[in-house]
Amino acid sequence: MIDLLSSRLVRTILLAACALALQAQQVSVYVTSKAGDRLTAKPTLKFSEGGVQGAAFRINPDVRYQRIDGFGASLLEAGLICINSLDPPEQEKLLASLFNPKTGAGYSAMKTVLAGTDFMSAGPWYTYDDTPGDVGMKHFTVERDLGPNGQITFIRRARKYGSFKLQAPMDYPPDWMLAQVQDRDKQDVDPKYYDAMARYQVRYLQEYAKRGISIDYLDPFNEPLIYTKIPFASIRVYVRDHLGPQLAKSGLKTRIQFSDFNNRERLQEAVNTTMGDAAFRKYVSSLAYHAYGFDNFDKVADVHLRYPELPLWQTEVCHAYETGTPRNQPLPNYDYADGDFWGNQIFNDMESHASAWIYWNMILDQNGGPWLVSPVHGNPEDNGQQPVVVVDRKLKRVTYLPLYYYLAHFSRFVRPGAYRVEATGAAKQLRALAFQLAGGGMTAELLNSRNEAATVMLEWKGRSLRVDLPPMSITTCLWK
Repeated sequence: MIDLLSSRLVRTILLAACALALQAQQVSVYVTSKAGDRLTAKPTLKFSEGGVQGAAFRINPDVRYQRIDGFGASLLEAGLICINSLDPPEQEKLLASLFNPKTGAGYSAMKTVLAGTDFMSAGPWYTYDDTPGDVGMKHFTVERDLGPNGQITFIRRARKYGSFKLQAPMDYPPDWMLAQVQDRDKQDVDPKYYDAMARYQVRYLQEYAKRGISIDYLDPFNEPLIYTKIPFASIRVYVRDHLGPQLAKSGLKTRIQFSDFNNRERLQEAVNTTMGDAAFRKYVSSLAYHAYGFDNFDKVADVHLRYPELPLWQTEVCHAYETGTPRNQPLPNYDYADGDFWGNQIFNDMESHASAWIYWNMILDQNGGPWLVSPVHGNPEDNGQQPVVVVDRKLKRVTYLPLYYYLAHFSRFVRPGAYRVEATGAAKQLRALAFQLAGGGMTAELLNSRNEAATVMLEWKGRSLRVDLPPMSITTCLWK
């Protein structure tokens, strides 16, 4: 009887093991392609036993790199103005397509801003306290953000469909804190206002918290030296002696990011200037940079190598006339090839150890606007830019640009808590990234930038998978 029971137990274990092995071989596939697929589910594939000699890409889950915090874009008044131009059912459909993690893109890392910037377009330039000399913040108000096109309203409406982390930088403090306002080259903060500026930024966090919105990361300056002309060494003093202590005393859970630099090279320069100060370093939880220039990925990789404990967030990038897009090239750009361009940019930043990837304008209209004009704050006329989604406010028509789908392959299928793992191999204009998911399972993102179909072989734990890639496409493979 004991032998019979033992035999049955062994048989049950073997059957369970076979079932698990069979399950592991099932691979879900989703494709976006120039031919017309858009996050299209394809027939499942199966891994085959045994490795393949010369497999294009080998995935090794035992070698882990950065933890993923999320993917997304920016919440700005311009976007909500565009949404509000649609009929109510279409407004909700658009929001769901961006934030629902099951049926939409499922954005999980978003940028908001502290008051005025070039696409805070619902009114004139503003800050939360435009009363000169109000160091006690008696006149501080977030009233505009509560309006129908305001930031708080936008965040609340988006969170009906999904959850996401929030990162918040500031272009400028109130003008009265600046040493000189009218001279764009001398708009540094007067040091006598450092305490007041810290009080201003902490108050912003507190007012949002009162309304149920927790800001996960505060970045004290957006593109310093481009907007507020504050040197990196002065930011170090400001964070170390003013903002850091006041934020710690507040009891808020918000952490400090440093500090939305306008390109990768400036990130490296700022880190070299400041991070040797241990008293400053203790307040810095992560590093943020923008991707303008579309190059110098080695600078980010170098920063990661020296400070591997600090997550790196790519927090802003776009096509814009102000950042070099030729004036004879229409924006928005509807060409499918633009999606492949951004796919390669995301791959480059992931391979450089970025933990989050955030585009700039999520939604703009048919003219690449509306934008705010305030030349003294660096916000010019004719500032058309490229969004993720275009809303034609005249025709009430929504167009999801190719970038939407390429970014969604990451935001929907590589959720926060995943880890990038090793994927080795090389083939011209073919790329692979692999991620171990937080809830178990794997995701591989495969990019084919060729104008012809290609076949790649994935090797994983001694098994192999053949994947046929359409011309100019991105393919997601998911398995457990």
